[in-house]
Formats: sequence, C-alpha cells, structure tokens
Amino acid sequence: MDVEQRRVGEVAVIFTSTRNDVDHASYDVAAIAMDALAAQQPGYRGVESARGPDGVGLTISYWADEAAAIAWRDHPDHAAIRNIGRARWYDSYRVTVCAVTRSYDWVRS
Repeated sequence: MDVEQRRVGEVAVIFTSTRNDVDHASYDVAAIAMDALAAQQPGYRGVESARGPDGVGLTISYWADEAAAIAWRDHPDHAAIRNIGRARWYDSYRVTVCAVTRSYDWVRS
C-alpha cells in the first residue's frame, strides 16, 4: 500500500486527557489491559500515544469505520475502565472522532 494512503478511510478517535497524580500503578495496568483489549476488537487498526511531564496525554486509536469505533466505545470492559478513569485518574479529557482523508509519513534516512 502506498505510504500516503495508509490510513485514508479509517476513523481516528483522538483522546486528549489530563492525568492527576493518583494511583499511577493501577492506571498503568489498566492502560496496558485496554491496549490489549482494543487490539482484539474487529476493525482495530492501531494506536499512537504520548504523555508529557505535565500529565497531558494524547492517544489516537484508528478503526476501520465508525461502527468499529462505536463498538469499542460501548465495549463493557472499556466502559468500566472509563468510569474508573473519571473517578480516579483523570482531571479532564476530550474525545474527538474524525475520518482520515490524508495520511503520510516521513523518516530520516
């Protein structure tokens, strides 16, 4: 597949969050479990994630289509962890869902 077309047509779910200083160990365990569970879902296409020292994080998960992204949002295990995150780990978060219309990579050779 042409590198420029690699994500075209997919749905990107952009999760921007602000973590607090509560219970880092259980957050890390939950994050690993959710990454593994997401990867098992129909339509899953990948994830990219980063978090700064200020607690602000950005996770983008990619899905084959809107139905797959919604199925992940509604997965009971994901919903349960989301509720724990609201109660314990996050000060705030935003979810933005968009269709990928263009995608390209650049790598220093």
